[in-house]
Amino acid sequence: MSEQSIKQLSVFIENKSGRVSEVTGILGDAGVNIRGFSVSDTAEFGILRLVVDRPDEAANALKAASFTVREDDVICIDLPDVPGGLAGVLKLVASAGVNIEYVYSLIATYVVINVADVERAIHLLADKPVRLVSQAEIAAAKA
Repeated sequence: MSEQSIKQLSVFIENKSGRVSEVTGILGDAGVNIRGFSVSDTAEFGILRLVVDRPDEAANALKAASFTVREDDVICIDLPDVPGGLAGVLKLVASAGVNIEYVYSLIATYVVINVADVERAIHLLADKPVRLVSQAEIAAAKA
């Protein structure tokens, strides 16, 4: 691993209710803080990609719970918070002929959750210690 790369964990999970919650619970119990994540799925399985504060401890805890975990070196960039900031960096990399396989963001406490029933999920979260973020707040947010 280069000093300028970071470790990403890819956890392979069945595409069924509760699996992402199970992984994040294992990490929480192990004292591992999630700094960023991405979930991609197919009909039968998913890949939960994670950047955490202690990747070795996270990988060990997940493997001990019988999850398949792959570790990869990735890069993390602190983008300028201006229109076109991301586009400029991606164009620089792509124009050099380096394939960009995927991109996701880190650190921010805003998390997007795609659910089958948005209205029901909003109702379920209404009396919980969670604050829903509006489109206006997204527009006004600073990185």
